[in-house]
Amino acid sequence: MVSAALRQAFSQPDRAGASQALRHVADQLRAKWPKLAGFIDNSETDVLTHLDFPVQHRTKTHSTNPIERLNKEVKRRADVVGIFPNEASIIRLVCAVLLEQNDEWAMQHRYMQIEGMAELTAGSNENTPPRLDRMIR
Repeated sequence: MVSAALRQAFSQPDRAGASQALRHVADQLRAKWPKLAGFIDNSETDVLTHLDFPVQHRTKTHSTNPIERLNKEVKRRADVVGIFPNEASIIRLVCAVLLEQNDEWAMQHRYMQIEGMAELTAGSNENTPPRLDRMIR
């Protein structure tokens, strides 16, 4: 019953509707399971964060699979090397793997469409993080 009610909250088209549905589920559970209701209340921001992204990206941002895949690739490359002489060599290897993945996503397999991501960064040029390729040099 609880999972069906939670699924209904996650199927809402926007964050306001999902937040309202999630609060409604928590209120229904509060009398019988107060700890569960409190957990739902406390985790609302975290579990609904993917709704802040454009609609076409939501199915991809609700999962951590791409990050886990990237971390496995970094670990695989680091295991091949074995022992690193210093911290700078580790940073160079990790940055090289990240740049390679960035190039692959930019040229071949775009995980997220650039047009949709442009909506997120339209007004935030002053808060842009430094680019990774500039940090390596």
